[in-house]
Amino acid sequence: MTIETDVTAGPAGRSAAELDDVDRAILAELRRDGRMSIRTLAERVHISRTSAYARLDRLLADQVITGFSAEISPRRAGLGTSAYVLLTIEQNTWRSVAKALRGIRYIEHLALVGGDFDVLALVHAPDNVALRELVLEKIQSIKGVRGTRTWLVFEEDPGMGPQWP
Repeated sequence: MTIETDVTAGPAGRSAAELDDVDRAILAELRRDGRMSIRTLAERVHISRTSAYARLDRLLADQVITGFSAEISPRRAGLGTSAYVLLTIEQNTWRSVAKALRGIRYIEHLALVGGDFDVLALVHAPDNVALRELVLEKIQSIKGVRGTRTWLVFEEDPGMGPQWP
């Protein structure tokens, strides 16, 4: 998990990389199947293998693509309890709180958010006992955490995500 902290603003305050239609097609194909070979990728986006290697290297170097991973069903992998944990933190403690949260098992994702809470953490734990321990003993003991609120997740489905091409 990474939290972007070093984003360089481009023209007109944009922090996104400039992507052309071929780059977006590469992203769409890799999102569908991140295990495909360069040869298959090149064929699907209608470019040479050399160009596919060069573009993939550039997308990795520019951190547009930040890694490759397997999508895992938490429930089928033994993590049957899911929850969103909302944290209220002391002002100016985001970096230290985020560092501590990244070191806690079962936290899948965390985000600094605006609104009534400061941090949103997605948790996949084996059961309610593990979730209770995680929230009451680990998260609430982090210096800078003022309070938490936990929302149980009854069902999860992936969204459509961005459509690149």
